[in-house]
Amino acid sequence: MPRSQAFTTGPPLSAIERPRCQQCHTRTNLVCIAAGPAGYELRTFECSRCDYVHRTLVVSDPMSGDAKGWLRGELKSPD
Repeated sequence: MPRSQAFTTGPPLSAIERPRCQQCHTRTNLVCIAAGPAGYELRTFECSRCDYVHRTLVVSDPMSGDAKGWLRGELKSPD
Protein backbone atom coordinates (compact mmCIF):
# COMPACT_ATOMS: atom_id res chain seq x y z
CA MET A 1 0.00 0.00 0.00
CA PRO A 2 1.39 3.44 -0.81
CA ARG A 3 2.54 5.67 2.03
CA SER A 4 -0.20 8.19 1.29
CA GLN A 5 -3.43 7.90 -0.62
CA ALA A 6 -5.50 10.82 -1.89
CA PHE A 7 -9.22 10.52 -2.47
CA THR A 8 -11.05 12.26 -5.27
CA THR A 9 -13.74 9.65 -5.91
CA GLY A 10 -14.78 6.43 -4.27
CA PRO A 11 -17.37 5.03 -1.94
CA PRO A 12 -19.06 7.72 0.15
CA LEU A 13 -18.33 7.76 3.87
CA SER A 14 -21.19 7.75 6.33
CA ALA A 15 -21.98 10.85 8.37
CA ILE A 16 -20.32 9.22 11.39
CA GLU A 17 -17.05 8.85 9.47
CA ARG A 18 -17.17 12.46 8.20
CA PRO A 19 -16.67 14.82 11.15
CA ARG A 20 -18.17 18.29 11.17
CA CYS A 21 -15.95 21.31 10.56
CA GLN A 22 -14.87 22.88 13.84
CA GLN A 23 -15.41 26.36 12.38
CA CYS A 24 -18.62 26.28 10.30
CA HIS A 25 -20.07 22.84 11.28
CA THR A 26 -20.41 21.61 7.68
CA ARG A 27 -19.60 17.93 7.06
CA THR A 28 -15.97 17.59 5.97
CA ASN A 29 -14.58 15.51 3.09
CA LEU A 30 -11.86 12.87 3.42
CA VAL A 31 -8.97 14.07 1.23
CA CYS A 32 -6.02 11.91 2.31
CA ILE A 33 -5.05 8.80 4.29
CA ALA A 34 -1.40 8.45 5.28
CA ALA A 35 0.44 5.91 7.41
CA GLY A 36 0.71 6.94 11.04
CA PRO A 37 2.34 5.25 14.03
CA ALA A 38 2.20 1.44 14.00
CA GLY A 39 -1.42 0.30 13.76
CA TYR A 40 -2.82 3.75 12.98
CA GLU A 41 -3.69 5.90 9.94
CA LEU A 42 -3.54 9.68 9.72
CA ARG A 43 -6.74 10.88 8.05
CA THR A 44 -7.04 14.40 6.65
CA PHE A 45 -10.49 15.98 6.29
CA GLU A 46 -11.16 19.28 4.55
CA CYS A 47 -14.19 21.55 4.70
CA SER A 48 -15.45 22.51 1.24
CA ARG A 49 -17.16 25.60 2.64
CA CYS A 50 -14.40 27.34 4.63
CA ASP A 51 -11.27 25.28 3.68
CA TYR A 52 -10.58 24.28 7.32
CA VAL A 53 -8.33 21.18 7.55
CA HIS A 54 -8.75 18.57 10.31
CA ARG A 55 -6.30 15.68 10.86
CA THR A 56 -6.98 12.72 13.12
CA LEU A 57 -5.41 9.35 14.00
CA VAL A 58 -7.61 6.31 13.40
CA VAL A 59 -6.91 2.67 14.31
CA SER A 60 -6.21 0.95 10.99
CA ASP A 61 -7.03 -2.57 12.23
CA PRO A 62 -9.20 -2.65 15.36
CA MET A 63 -8.27 -6.28 16.06
CA SER A 64 -4.52 -5.68 16.31
CA GLY A 65 -2.20 -3.79 18.61
CA ASP A 66 -3.44 -1.70 21.54
CA ALA A 67 -7.00 -1.65 20.23
CA LYS A 68 -7.61 -5.31 21.14
CA GLY A 69 -6.44 -4.89 24.75
CA TRP A 70 -9.99 -5.13 26.05
CA LEU A 71 -10.14 -8.73 24.78
CA ARG A 72 -7.60 -9.72 27.45
CA GLY A 73 -9.40 -7.80 30.19
CA GLU A 74 -12.05 -8.83 32.65
CA LEU A 75 -14.88 -8.74 30.09
CA LYS A 76 -16.54 -12.16 30.24
CA SER A 77 -19.66 -13.69 28.75
CA PRO A 78 -22.67 -14.03 31.10
CA ASP A 79 -23.01 -17.55 32.52
